[in-house]
Parts: sequence; structure tokens; C-alpha cells
Amino acid sequence: MAGETTRAEGVYQQLRADILGGRMIPGQRLKFPELCERYSTSVGAAREALTRLTAEGLVKTRPHLGYTVTPLSHEDLADLTKARLEIESLVLRLSILEGDVQWEARAVAAHHLLERTPFTDPADPDRPADAWVAAHADFHLALFDGCRNRRLVATARGLREEAELYRQWSVSFGQETDRDLPAEHKAILEAALARDGDLAAERLRDHIAHTAQLLISCAEDEPNRP
Repeated sequence: MAGETTRAEGVYQQLRADILGGRMIPGQRLKFPELCERYSTSVGAAREALTRLTAEGLVKTRPHLGYTVTPLSHEDLADLTKARLEIESLVLRLSILEGDVQWEARAVAAHHLLERTPFTDPADPDRPADAWVAAHADFHLALFDGCRNRRLVATARGLREEAELYRQWSVSFGQETDRDLPAEHKAILEAALARDGDLAAERLRDHIAHTAQLLISCAEDEPNRP
């Protein structure tokens, strides 16, 4: 039983990285025979991994199609962005209100790692590197970690993970000539450390909205139909 649990965890981590790394196309069917061969695993372990990814919003189940990587659309992105603007700004405010000095230290450390992580991998310069994606997620989640309402934190985390699919499929994200992404992250952190909830929430909302507008402007109406 322990071995099966370990295998399922490994498949989950690998499949999740492949989805967020852009190696699995939004709308792509996830068939058990192919997954078992790709990850050298059992149907049971693959099913458990897919169930976890479905709960995170990275995978969908569709009648007659089974499991697919979550497809993208303007309508879904608009709904997702509205939810993120409200939930993430609320969680950040609460985190600033409730977080202690250890929370501050974790946020500073996560930002330091993000600053030092290369944005792209020379082997795939068109998309953010897996290491940067992970550091970026860790930074934002560290900002939320001071909030004591675990349900709100879990919701904010899930929304951010769904948004990662859109960031991965934007060829311009992080490379816009009129945008300084590192400066945006630094500005959010500085406002949080200054315990200015209003300013931090405003900067976070601008940060989210800017990215969403970029993705809407460079994507087709239905980038990948299942």
C-alpha cells in the first residue's frame, strides 16, 4: 500500500510539472495507457494523480472524453481573473494583518530565491523555466502564508495554479518591453513588509490584471479546444 502511494505521488508530481511546464497541451486527452507508459506506473496510481489534479483545476473530466488538461478560453480567463482579484487581495490583506516576523522572513527568503532564479531555460527559451515557475508560485504563496484562514489560503492557491496554465501558454509573458516583472514583485513585497494592506492589495491587483490583459490580447478565443 505504501509503495502504491509513493508511486501515485511520483506520477502526480511529474504530470503536474508537465502540465505547468507546457509539455501537456491544454485540452489534451489524458489516456491511461499513455500515462502508464510515459510514467512507468499503474492505472491506479495514474487515476489517483488525475483525481488530485482535477481537484486543483489543472485537469477536467468530460463525458465520453475522460480526463483532459484543462482547456483555455477568454471567458474562463475573465472569470478566473475576477475571482483572483477578490480572493487573493483579501488573503494578502489578512496575511499582512495576522502574519508574524517568521512570515516576513519566509516572504523575504522566497523573494530572494525568485530574484536569483533564471526566468528561462536555454533549452526552451519561449516559456518560463520550471524552476522559475516554482519559485514564482512559492513567492506568492509565501505572501499568503500569514493568513490564518486555511480555507481562504487554499482557495487562493487553487486559483493561482489554474492561472499558471494561461501564463505558460502566453509567448509574451515576462518578456514585455513595457513591463518590469521583478519590480512588480519587489513592490508587492515592500508594501507587505511595511504592513500597508491597502497598498499591497492594490499592487497585487494591478499585477494580476496586467498579466490577464496580456494573455487576453495574445490568445485566440479558444486557444485549445478539446
